[in-house]
Amino acid sequence: MDKLSFLAERKLLGKRIRQLRNLCVNENTGKKISQEELALRLGLAKNHIGLIERGKTNTTVDVLYGISREFKIDVVELFNFKNLR
Repeated sequence: MDKLSFLAERKLLGKRIRQLRNLCVNENTGKKISQEELALRLGLAKNHIGLIERGKTNTTVDVLYGISREFKIDVVELFNFKNLR
């Protein structure tokens, strides 16, 4: 995979995470989960979630599994880019 393709895929992953986060609702408040809330749940800084969602940084497999766990989906679903292009 060339560098341009990798960066494009990283942006799609961020877009997909943002999409899923906006669909995820906090059971206590009934509101969408914010970047800050997701970061707190994962033990990360809020700005790190923002960087991931904007495709500006690489992340670890551990973080991806944590995100998928919070969204109650299989990690493979994070890479379902069908409706994002």
